[in-house]
Amino acid sequence: MRTTTRLGIATAALGVTALALTGCASGTSSSTTTTAAASSASGPAVDLSDVCPSTVVVQTDWNPEGDHGHLYQMLGPNPKIDASGKTVSGDLYANGKSTGVKLEIRAGGPAIGYSTVSSQMYQDKSITLGYVSTDEAVEFSGNLPTTAVFAENDQSPMVIMYDPSKYKDVSSIKELGKDLEKKKGVVRYFNGAAYMTYLQESGTLPKSVLDGSYDGTPSKFVSAGGTDAQQGFATAEPYIYENQVAAWGKKVDYKLISSTGWNPYPETMSVRTGDLQKLSPCLKKLVPVMQQADVDYLASPSATNDLITQLVKQYNNGWAYDSKVGAFAAKQMKDLGIATDGENGYVGDLDEQRVTDFIEKAKPIFDGSGGHVKSGLEAGDLYTNEFLDKSISLGY
Repeated sequence: MRTTTRLGIATAALGVTALALTGCASGTSSSTTTTAAASSASGPAVDLSDVCPSTVVVQTDWNPEGDHGHLYQMLGPNPKIDASGKTVSGDLYANGKSTGVKLEIRAGGPAIGYSTVSSQMYQDKSITLGYVSTDEAVEFSGNLPTTAVFAENDQSPMVIMYDPSKYKDVSSIKELGKDLEKKKGVVRYFNGAAYMTYLQESGTLPKSVLDGSYDGTPSKFVSAGGTDAQQGFATAEPYIYENQVAAWGKKVDYKLISSTGWNPYPETMSVRTGDLQKLSPCLKKLVPVMQQADVDYLASPSATNDLITQLVKQYNNGWAYDSKVGAFAAKQMKDLGIATDGENGYVGDLDEQRVTDFIEKAKPIFDGSGGHVKSGLEAGDLYTNEFLDKSISLGY
């Protein structure tokens, strides 16, 4: 779930060691003359008007950012920004042409009171799809069931970051944990994170180095002078801390949490499970459009990143993000294998064995913390690959 883990950069922008990012503009509602990248693509027309809702509503789990680039890529020219409602809408484009329906993208995180996307989807039935990571889908599979239909990223960008000048030649998070213990350092994270329970219970990190006091600001990491490690995202913090946190101003290194075996699919495009059959005719046409948008964004992210930057400015809710961070995010997604075709040669699928293995790891943790895991939960309850076009590949 991203709403707690992603809080860091938003509050960091307000902290004493604030991020020197693009300033935010105020406003309630406006339209933009930005020409979205979707309008410059080419290919056959796609008509969604006979099978999809007149407006496809997508609930994201956080503020606009490069990690969501595939979604904003689908907006046609001159989308309308509702700054007070933290939404943007416009024609849903595919291959440079309108599909005959609208796309409305809703910000998550602070815009929905940091609630989960699953709960938001069940409270507001106008939402067509939402960003639901596999861990959230497992946790609420019993009372808020969702089915993933497209995974825009194959790996989570969540990391534990550290100062490479203090912790040299670290090959794994487990090795980092041993070194932290020797130097009396800690890993600072948001209290209650399920992945951290897994890291402790699996023996990856000793309990003595765990510190759930992370408040989202860079101050404690900076004041520790490199002795402590901290949670973060490979698509943001490494660039921000080196270039935009003046009190730090140097490189950090990091290890992906997915390398430890806690490996949920992040932010999968999901529907309420009970609506899957009804939405199937729409999804059969729409999912390939989302696949192609993912490919197009990663091939040329600049125009979409400019739109994301404009949205962040107008939403003006403490989140600080600019096109430079967006460019870094797109590059990291490719370089680190966060966005890949997986093993099947096409983008967007979920692997049955991987989901099964994750359920086995996650169920005891969520059961122990009061989760609502479905009895007898199986991988097939959480996703389907049936709508994917196997010819659409990232090509790298």
